[in-house]
Amino acid sequence: MILRQFLYEPTACASYLFGCSTRGTLAVVDPHAELVQAYVDASEARGEIVAVFETHVQADHVSGLPGLVAATGATPYLPAGAKVDFAHHALEDGERVELGNTVVTALSTPGHAPAHHAFVVADHRRETGEPWLVFTGDCLLVNDVGRPDLHAGGADPRPLALEQYASIARLMELPDHVVVYPSHYGGSVCGRGLSGNPVSSIGFERRHNRALLHDGAADFADALLEDPPPAPPDQAQIVAANRAG
Repeated sequence: MILRQFLYEPTACASYLFGCSTRGTLAVVDPHAELVQAYVDASEARGEIVAVFETHVQADHVSGLPGLVAATGATPYLPAGAKVDFAHHALEDGERVELGNTVVTALSTPGHAPAHHAFVVADHRRETGEPWLVFTGDCLLVNDVGRPDLHAGGADPRPLALEQYASIARLMELPDHVVVYPSHYGGSVCGRGLSGNPVSSIGFERRHNRALLHDGAADFADALLEDPPPAPPDQAQIVAANRAG
């Protein structure tokens, strides 16, 4: 399997090109509109981009999914329930997508957004069959979790905060060795205490993530909703653009 990380400093966004190097079947996770050509260029010597995954409808930047699909003919994948106005494959919880030897399993992790998936990745060539890494989107971040108020639509965000607690519990069921690749790092407005390190592991976050050190769902939600940072500039316009494709 190959994996390349792309960091976009102005909004502290992380996106990923990955897939099966043997078959040359590649995918991109949470693409940024400013980096579409960079993904295409990086894929040329390695294979073909056949899939584009969004963990959720983004609120802080314009997605590169439409441009990347237009450039490559790849299939767009979004969580079931994502309210978008363009053709896509809606992934159900537990649904698998095979990219040659690379296997992607959708894991429903609502909370930051009502429709949000993490993508758990395994490789057929690894004899154990255990997951290798997980793209956590805005659910689990390094030293933080994604805020639940951005996608609440003006309603009380506490139900989403409680969903976030349950989603984190699902991720914590993964083995300690699984590498965590989130979609944001320090400097993003999608959390408060994000680390500048854009990579972690389930085991490290289990032990050291301050957002996980609360006594139960109610305390977790209280802390998550206290004193949120400002919303992203032009959030409404960004979400509308990403829903329209």
